Amino acid sequence: MRYKPSYKLLTFYKFVDISDPEQITLEHAEFCNDLGLKWRVYIGTEGISSTVSWTPWQCWAYQQYLEQIEYFKGIEDIDTKSVIVDEHQFTKMIVKHRDEIVSLWKTYKAQEINDWWQRMSVEEFKEIIDSANPDYVILDMRNNYEWKLGHFKWALPAGTINFRDLEEYCDIYKKKFAGKKIITYCTWGIRCEKATVLMREFGLDSCYQLDWGVMKYVNTYDDWNRLGNLYTFDWRVSMMIGSSKHHTTIGTCNYSDKPSDNCENCRYSPCNARIIAQRKEYKKHFGFCSEECCEKARQDLLIKEESFDPMNYKWLRALIKEWQVSLSDAQAKVSQHIDHRLRKTEFNHKTNQKEDIVDQNLFHDIVSELS
Repeated sequence: MRYKPSYKLLTFYKFVDISDPEQITLEHAEFCNDLGLKWRVYIGTEGISSTVSWTPWQCWAYQQYLEQIEYFKGIEDIDTKSVIVDEHQFTKMIVKHRDEIVSLWKTYKAQEINDWWQRMSVEEFKEIIDSANPDYVILDMRNNYEWKLGHFKWALPAGTINFRDLEEYCDIYKKKFAGKKIITYCTWGIRCEKATVLMREFGLDSCYQLDWGVMKYVNTYDDWNRLGNLYTFDWRVSMMIGSSKHHTTIGTCNYSDKPSDNCENCRYSPCNARIIAQRKEYKKHFGFCSEECCEKARQDLLIKEESFDPMNYKWLRALIKEWQVSLSDAQAKVSQHIDHRLRKTEFNHKTNQKEDIVDQNLFHDIVSELS
């Protein structure tokens, strides 16, 4: 039988002041490419954020490399946060220099983060959820579309479409959650490191962060406290965590309103809405989130390629640009193709389902229901 290597998927970060991030980035990229790692590393003046897949021996070699660099020594829990996978999860290696390793449009010194953080252990967090302790508010610091796919029991969405929107909500938290202790969490903890500093700058002193986020909790406990799937920023998009024994689907299909853990993007490129959708319904609706996006796509032909659709829209747009096909002929061809595939399919939504339109009042609506 042919040998099949095992792989590890690892996500880690470290806030540390780096005086020469561009040079460190170049050296890091050279090493990662030589070693054969895959996916993404961000390095900036405030530290490193890395998600990579590797074989066990590559894992060992990478850790040895990190320990040789002054900035990256002693990264916490680097082993315990790895996940065993069947193959490389990504197709290439990207190492980039960015001012921020997680985008908040604010940079902090490592000392500022160390001075302000108040971590809560997964054991204490579980006890608070199990008892539904009314003294605490659990705030999901991920974006709304991530919360809709899956979250902890009792958790409220932060209200953000993008993490950099957080500052707009801090005064609202202070008013809505007066007298409460706030526990923040995210996937791995990196957002909460910066969020805690920002929130305490706004006077939210009773603010705690779940130690190393969702992944440390689910690697410690397999229970009913985690609902739904986990949104991932890679080709998996939606990932079940924990065992199927304790899995509960909370997502709702964009087309049928039935339960679904599957995530897709609207095929109309200017929209690109992240939607929860059963795969069969997504294909049935030709990948458009709404009637509006379908109609706009017929006009400008800005449609993303999909395996279930044999038409090559990129090639067709190139022919139009080169004057080999007229726009009107291409529009007619695409409209006929879409009509044939959709037949009499009806859309659940008339207008596009882009997050910054449909989710802008999510936080306020949920808090109002609880009041």
